[in-house]
Amino acid sequence: MVYYLHMQTWRLELIKLLPHLPRSPRMRIVTAGFILAALGALAAFVPPLVIVAVAAAIFFFIATLVRPRWTLTFVALWMPLEPFFLKFVPDALYLSARYFSETIIYFFAIVVLLKLGLGEKRWKATPIDVPFVLFMLVLAASAIINFIPLPIAVLGIRQIIRFIVLFFAVVALYPPRDYIRKLTVALFILVMLQSALGIAQAFAGGALDSFLLPTERKFFDTIQLTSGAPQFWDPGTRVFATLGRYDVLGTFLVFFILLAIGFLYESALWKDRRELGLLLALGIPALILTYSRSAWFGFFLGFLLIGLVFMRDRRIWIGIGMFVALIAGYLLYSGVVVPQLIEQQGVRQTVAERFLESFSAERWRSEYYGLGRLYYLVTTPRLVVAASPLFGWGPGQYGGGAAAALHNTRVYDALGIPFGIYGTEGHIDNNWFSLWGEAGTIGLALYLWIFGALFFAARRVWRFSADPITRSLALGFMGALLAFSFNAFLGTMLEVRTLALYFWLYAAFVVVLGRREKII
Repeated sequence: MVYYLHMQTWRLELIKLLPHLPRSPRMRIVTAGFILAALGALAAFVPPLVIVAVAAAIFFFIATLVRPRWTLTFVALWMPLEPFFLKFVPDALYLSARYFSETIIYFFAIVVLLKLGLGEKRWKATPIDVPFVLFMLVLAASAIINFIPLPIAVLGIRQIIRFIVLFFAVVALYPPRDYIRKLTVALFILVMLQSALGIAQAFAGGALDSFLLPTERKFFDTIQLTSGAPQFWDPGTRVFATLGRYDVLGTFLVFFILLAIGFLYESALWKDRRELGLLLALGIPALILTYSRSAWFGFFLGFLLIGLVFMRDRRIWIGIGMFVALIAGYLLYSGVVVPQLIEQQGVRQTVAERFLESFSAERWRSEYYGLGRLYYLVTTPRLVVAASPLFGWGPGQYGGGAAAALHNTRVYDALGIPFGIYGTEGHIDNNWFSLWGEAGTIGLALYLWIFGALFFAARRVWRFSADPITRSLALGFMGALLAFSFNAFLGTMLEVRTLALYFWLYAAFVVVLGRREKII
């Protein structure tokens, strides 16, 4: 009882203190001067680059404390540019710069938690609270059962949930509808700029590739901070803008194009829809030029879900018929033998050949024996899951970014299988099977529950909302969720910073907008 009264007194005193934080221009100048003086004194003992990192951390912590939505906006707009700008960061500062955006997310979550503790915000229940808590318990149990060292377990769990934390923080922050609308418009503009850069990259014929591509691997001790993006494709054949890889740009474009299609179907939303038309006019050609089959198929699935299943747009059947006729005509007159199609170094494929290669038996054979994702599609259930079916091998142990970064070969060595893609990369290009191997069947089922809960919540919001912006976001998000889920089956997209962040951000937006109308 005494402890409780003490904590309540501390809470009230802190609430009283908040209004007295420096708000006047004079006090802000004095505070800034004090911080600069402290940093100047610190410069006598540490390198200048460290001072820059400390100053940036202090600035963003204060900014997040005062205006958390500004920080959220910065992270959302910065993330697609980060892979490019990290190229120019010196090695001495790279560790701080690499985790700069992620640290800001943690600042953001801590500030929101602080506001909850002070009573400024109230906790908002979400559709994924129960499965997420159970999922965390399974991850902890898996780590204990498999005797995973605590640092590795923490890093493995972090790799899985770091952006889910953002979801809960944004829901608790409860941003207004107008903020969500303005941020979406800003991100649509960013998508158009990325698309235009990608198209310019294609016209440049590879001249921009070396300037845009971050190829260098970076390490901190034995931990691989980034694997770089080695250009295993011919220069000028695939575009990637500032996101570092063609498939990452492709999935990034798909997410926002599907959101834009959700807006387009709500015809009452904007009388003048030229901006959305421009986004599609730039985004779809850039998507094609990425040559990312995963992104193409993800877009098709998301678009069919939105237009055919939910909107029952009969025009799509005409489009499907035209597409099938086009493919049939191409096969008839080109002489292409689909079962024998395979990508060859130095030989540029057409868009049709790149698409049809997905159905080539020769490609499947080479991917299996070349230790591509097909090999692990077969090996994961047959060996990895069979050896530990319920709770898996533990976080950070198999198939994902943590195992690759830590060069953790424990599971691979125990089962006698190669260390990920090509036998060297650690990851298996399949997030769902990576989760299955690390968290077991129980953990995978709970993670699927999370995705299912988000999907059905978005469907309910779309069906019952009276607000066109809310309906549009919910409709587009359902298509994006299907595309994202498919992409994660062909890559590590649940972990990719430039995609996972937006998935969980917009999942939170849909939940917030639905709660504002008391729909969920």
